[in-house]
Amino acid sequence: MLEKKDITLEKVVLVGIINQIQDEEKSKEYLDELEFLTFTAGGQVVKRYVQKMDMPNPKTFIGTGKIEEVKQFVLDNEIGTVIFDDELSPAQERNISKILNCKILDRTNLILDIFAQRAQTSYARTQVELAQCEYLLPRLKGMWTHLERQKGGIGMRGPGETEIETDRRIVRDKIALLKEKIKTIDKQMAVQRGNRGQLVRVALVGYTNVGKSTLMNVISKSDVFAENKLFATLDTTVRKVVIGNLPFLVSDTVGFIRKLPTQLIESFKSTLDEVREADLLLHVVDISHSNFEEHIESVNKILSEIDSKDKPTIMVFNKIDAYQPEHYNPEDLQIERTSAHYSLKEWQKTWMNRTENNALFISALNKENLNEFRKRIYDEVRAIHVQRFPYNSFLYPDIEEIDL
Repeated sequence: MLEKKDITLEKVVLVGIINQIQDEEKSKEYLDELEFLTFTAGGQVVKRYVQKMDMPNPKTFIGTGKIEEVKQFVLDNEIGTVIFDDELSPAQERNISKILNCKILDRTNLILDIFAQRAQTSYARTQVELAQCEYLLPRLKGMWTHLERQKGGIGMRGPGETEIETDRRIVRDKIALLKEKIKTIDKQMAVQRGNRGQLVRVALVGYTNVGKSTLMNVISKSDVFAENKLFATLDTTVRKVVIGNLPFLVSDTVGFIRKLPTQLIESFKSTLDEVREADLLLHVVDISHSNFEEHIESVNKILSEIDSKDKPTIMVFNKIDAYQPEHYNPEDLQIERTSAHYSLKEWQKTWMNRTENNALFISALNKENLNEFRKRIYDEVRAIHVQRFPYNSFLYPDIEEIDL
């Protein structure tokens, strides 16, 4: 009989700031997301600290008084990790580590850690390792206490290579090696993509944890791993789907997130080739999330960075079963009615109705409105296929003539 193991979560403190770029509401939203990231990584948030300041302190990110307050809480409650919502400079990380005397992480490091946990294939692990090495290189100084001259004593005094220089050289060599390895795998994957022939390619894109993998499982009848955690999918999965008698390929890609580390975008550009080479994008959005409009902006920003923003796109608003508008009392004159009070029907009459081909509202989990979804996909894929093979149009009838 297997023994049950108690998984002890690390006690974590979160630190964020409120400034001109992010107000109190947005700061709370970011910290909520950071808490979810911490839970995904295996941590338990004990307390949050937020400070209003125009600019982050170049030495300690937050003010001296606030960092003393954090230090006292860390000592009193035996906190092992403090996570900052923004990326820390190497100098800030060293200074804070000396003051708090515990593990210091920033959002970038936390995301890298989750990616390292989630990477399953050799390709994903190589990409994550490259991103980690690029993040680590400028932060080697002060990470160990033994970084003095390698050799000393009689006859050995003078300029020599320090251990930190040796470590930097090792990391730089490792980065070069990993880049070469990724180039080799990229060539192999390019051949794989080339072997798929002229089938129409559809890519699922969107913010992390919006239900892309669940939707993939529903439409392709496959068993892609899906979980209610951030970055459940790292490895791109491609499945053949047939609607009516029309075959095409659907790929499930890594989810995006706000403040996505630059190292990850660079390292995962090859994975995102599936998005670049797709003929049609399905932009999946979690409409039940209070800040889904900002999520859409974040995804569009990353799509533009990988030259994929102008591709034909269908907006798919998922999780309509979980959508709950905020309660609004028209007799309460102190509360102004905002978009947070809109019903789904009201949302459909807003800018969503003005998007190209309108938008789809579904629930992948409860399989709501999936017939409408399949019809729209069939029409779009058929239009691309017939353009590619003009004489094949008679093979694929109009959607009204087939049984879904």
